[in-house]
Amino acid sequence: MTLERGIATIKERCVMNWLECEEIEAVPGKMGGRPVVKGTRIEPDVILIDEEFRRTPEQTHESYPTLSLDTILRIRAFAHRHQLVP
Repeated sequence: MTLERGIATIKERCVMNWLECEEIEAVPGKMGGRPVVKGTRIEPDVILIDEEFRRTPEQTHESYPTLSLDTILRIRAFAHRHQLVP
């Protein structure tokens, strides 16, 4: 699966307001106001793409060490609760 296909799959499956997640913020002038993990410039979709590629939370943490394992797990859990059900 390509990165582009991974992003498309996530967007097809998930319709959510990231700002309802405690771990996410949107700050005008930071990343164009797009939702990011609090205190970072990391978009939450990156965490879901890693999961789509079957990367473990620990592997995601290795790639993004500024994100705690707890934060990664909370964002994944939030996304699962807000998934579209086909």
